[in-house]
Amino acid sequence: MTDQTQTPAAAATPGPGHINRPLFAITGGFIAIFCLIALFDLALLSSIVDASFAFSAKYFGFYWQLLLLATFLIGLVLIVLPGGRALMGGLARPEFSVFQWGSMIMCTLLAGGGVFWAAGEPMAHFLSPPPYFGTEAGTAETVAPALAQSFMHWGFLAWAILGALSTVMLMHYHYEKGLPLAPRTLLYPLFGDRAIRGPIGLAADASCIIAVVAGTVGPIGFLGLQVSYGLNALFGITDSFATQATVIAGLVVLYTLSAVSGLTRGIQLLSKINVILAGGLLLFMLVFGPTAFIFKSYFAGFADYIGSFFGMALYRGDAGLFGEPGWLGWWTVFFWGWFMGYGPLMAMFIARISRGRSIRSIVIMLSLVAPVITTFWFTIIGGSGIAFELAETGSVSTAFEGFNLPAALLAITQQLPMGFVVSLLFLVLTTIFVATTGDSMTYVISVAMSDQDRSSLPVRVFWGIGMGLMAIILISLGSGGVGKLQSFIVVTAVPVSLVLLPSLWDAVRITLAKGRERG
Repeated sequence: MTDQTQTPAAAATPGPGHINRPLFAITGGFIAIFCLIALFDLALLSSIVDASFAFSAKYFGFYWQLLLLATFLIGLVLIVLPGGRALMGGLARPEFSVFQWGSMIMCTLLAGGGVFWAAGEPMAHFLSPPPYFGTEAGTAETVAPALAQSFMHWGFLAWAILGALSTVMLMHYHYEKGLPLAPRTLLYPLFGDRAIRGPIGLAADASCIIAVVAGTVGPIGFLGLQVSYGLNALFGITDSFATQATVIAGLVVLYTLSAVSGLTRGIQLLSKINVILAGGLLLFMLVFGPTAFIFKSYFAGFADYIGSFFGMALYRGDAGLFGEPGWLGWWTVFFWGWFMGYGPLMAMFIARISRGRSIRSIVIMLSLVAPVITTFWFTIIGGSGIAFELAETGSVSTAFEGFNLPAALLAITQQLPMGFVVSLLFLVLTTIFVATTGDSMTYVISVAMSDQDRSSLPVRVFWGIGMGLMAIILISLGSGGVGKLQSFIVVTAVPVSLVLLPSLWDAVRITLAKGRERG
């Protein structure tokens, strides 16, 4: 498709202090209604979310599998096209160094998943092997498949959907065409100015913001539960609602102040601190943990991952195209819904911090570099847990029983030298990880509300505090309330996945056009 000049839409773009009131009302209203239903009738909320989850996973699961696979493969095509060298964002030089840029990108997705899921998911697949491989549980032969399945969920496809194509679109339309830095701009190739100024765009923005709120409040709430558990295990502090709420309140203050200070100060600084701490802890585990096992398992798991890549990506088991997803629904489809929910707003964030970088460098960072780092990260933490479990049955699995993610992490770290200190630092690391997601998502939600790449300070404060309050309200009901919100992101992924669809062809069109300009 060719670009259409939409000068009126661009000219109508509001100033930095503007708040999109209908969008604010819809998304803020969602928070209020969800919390009220949870408070007054959690069973009703559970039935609504469970039914919606089942419907979404059953009828959209295969489409999501195709969408993520296509996004990754098309991104690889952009790397080799001549237009891939084109610099985006209207700057001749990048605004941030490679380390600053990469740190902000890595920290935003990994969040709490970078620690607790890294400890728990490989162990879960080791104890209950994925049906695609069908190996015997708890044996040495299951190590590589367990890691390979974890790599599938946190690797190339997960990272690519966060902006390999959609970032290219947003940078082109916003910085070169003057359209809003908002999810609705992703629908511009299909609907033109109607996507920018009409109800279509409002629905797209609202769906994407609600998805991110669900995807961010979940980790905030679970952090309160998990850190409270860790403080009880390490210091004997009572694992109570008061402790959980205090942890969340401290987290909210941290990420709200970071979001208020902006990209070049708090968000960038917090991400840098996080990466340095994470690198130090992982280096310690690599040196003082089961080093040989980690490297051997990583290469074996990565070989299985690459060798079975298309098989795992398209695996449906007995579900067929529209059958009951079963295992897929609670693993692959859940993760795909989670990551897609973040997709448009994550692309906004990456577009904002990637000015002056080429299409090629953006795709390589997202689709190749970040996934490889993540898979090695999972092997160091999760692989160590598997090594300890193989050496002594029950040393990790007993604590992990009932899918207790923080218990699995502590069971792993406390078997290392200086286990108490390492465990404490991992709790700090996890808190900062979730904070880096909270500040960046608070920032981009506010940007979407203000219709350009600057946002209103009061809106940032509202969303920062609002997501924390929502988490506290839900954990007051136990882990069930937060769990239902986490499942709800799969429901919100249905409209979000449709918003992402035009990126499959329009990012290619933009890159080809850039190639013709250069040529």
